Amino acid sequence: MAPEAVPSDLPRALNALGGAPVRFIPQSELPEGVAYESHIFATGGVPTRDNLHDLFNALCWMRFPQTKRRLNALQAAAIDQSGGVQATRGPLRDALTLFDENALLLQAPEPLWQALRVRDWPRLFAALRPLWAQATAVTFGHALTEKLVVPYKSITAHVLCLPVPTGLAPDPGQGPHPWDAWLAAQLTPDWLATKPFTPLPVLGIPGWWPANEDPGFYADTGVFRPPRPQSPT
Repeated sequence: MAPEAVPSDLPRALNALGGAPVRFIPQSELPEGVAYESHIFATGGVPTRDNLHDLFNALCWMRFPQTKRRLNALQAAAIDQSGGVQATRGPLRDALTLFDENALLLQAPEPLWQALRVRDWPRLFAALRPLWAQATAVTFGHALTEKLVVPYKSITAHVLCLPVPTGLAPDPGQGPHPWDAWLAAQLTPDWLATKPFTPLPVLGIPGWWPANEDPGFYADTGVFRPPRPQSPT
């Protein structure tokens, strides 16, 4: 894509679902007493500070415009139904915030998913290591992306428990992500309220951190924690 094409393409991508045109505004333009998500939904203005956290949020809006619109609409509806921002968010808003801040999307062979769901780290990262060549992991959460600017071993993403279909096109690296429309269509309030995520220490992903070439990297149970014991019924 030629640089001069970006300004005309970007608004179309951001506003694919209609509604108030999305644009980035200074944080100071958020009226006092108005909820951040409600303001975005009503006006299309995304309050933005001059920091990395909000930069990565803006980039996510550009890469996943339909998904971000869907998350915002669900947040705004939940706030409206509860009569405004409350002391506790509730299950749905908790899940939406977790998704927005810390989610990772995964397209991978089923054996990797099976090992991830039960946190079988030796199988996931050692026995099945060659299968990671067939996997694609994409950071969605802007807080997660911000942490990776200065990486540390215990950074843990919340992987959405929704395998990305292998038939979806690979990412060309420009414009909206090819997974965006599919992802936005999957996000229903009832499902999200169940917090459908599983943890993944992201620097354990093969190729993401040189130290994980040493099998001993995964022996740190403070990071690669086993599943919690099930409570007796």
